[in-house]
Amino acid sequence: MKPTLFVLAAGMGSRYGGLKQLDGLGPHGETIMDYSIYDAIHSGFGKVVFVIRKVFEADFREKILSKYEGHIPVEVVFQDIHDLPEGFTCPEERVKPWGTNHAVLMGKSVINEPFAVINSDDYYGRNSFEVMAAWLQALPEGSTGRYSMVGFKVGNTMSESGTVARGVCQTEDGYLTGVVERTSIGYDEKHDIAFTDDDGSVHHLAFDTPVSMNFWGFTPDYFKHSEDYFVEFLKENLTKPKAEFYIPTLINKMVEEGTASVSVLATESKWFGVTYAADRQGVVDKFAELHATGVYPDRLF
Repeated sequence: MKPTLFVLAAGMGSRYGGLKQLDGLGPHGETIMDYSIYDAIHSGFGKVVFVIRKVFEADFREKILSKYEGHIPVEVVFQDIHDLPEGFTCPEERVKPWGTNHAVLMGKSVINEPFAVINSDDYYGRNSFEVMAAWLQALPEGSTGRYSMVGFKVGNTMSESGTVARGVCQTEDGYLTGVVERTSIGYDEKHDIAFTDDDGSVHHLAFDTPVSMNFWGFTPDYFKHSEDYFVEFLKENLTKPKAEFYIPTLINKMVEEGTASVSVLATESKWFGVTYAADRQGVVDKFAELHATGVYPDRLF
């Protein structure tokens, strides 16, 4: 069975502004998602599921989903801050979404096969889809607790316009042992890669340090683990307006407890995206070059 691609498209870019998911950056107005779907199709994925917010469903269907008709089956699910387990009620003052792992939970009703999770506003590159699809397709039928993530080289994920947040990975023998979120990775005065710790100290990272760009591979049992741990998360964080249930929150727990193993899949793909408004023209130029050099055809769909 071909794996499914699950695209997280419910967020809004606070630093960039507006709906980045619908921004046309390619030569013919292609969105970053269009390139992800094109690469997924050509790498062996068999279905795409989008999680969005209900409020922009009409625009999303008109501007995005209509392109994919006849190319790959597509389904849509919705993330809502009020969609909580029985016994919990969203506080009235809550505005912020509950995080990436809450968004993943929304796919439970439509995904019954191994699946990959990506962000909608990140360009991951064809090779990252190829290595993930191959890994998911090679899983023995009925596998549980065997997950994966694409480990990008941090040097291939930087922005020239400011600092970035990355999940810095700790690995052993090709498996993930932990992910530590670093929120201020940038270039120092020597153009070396560094981040500032919570106490203000500066630490350097080698170019090939593996980082998570939220490109994960799961089997459907992950939904049950997410449901169970979300209850525990809410018991501690329900009244905290900025608390979010992130994928690495659960992954770290499962790895530490030995509930799951996470293979780190190496890739030479270079990430890019519009983290800041100043990044936009550079992304437009990169897509134009990828078309001009034949990586992508004139029209994706």
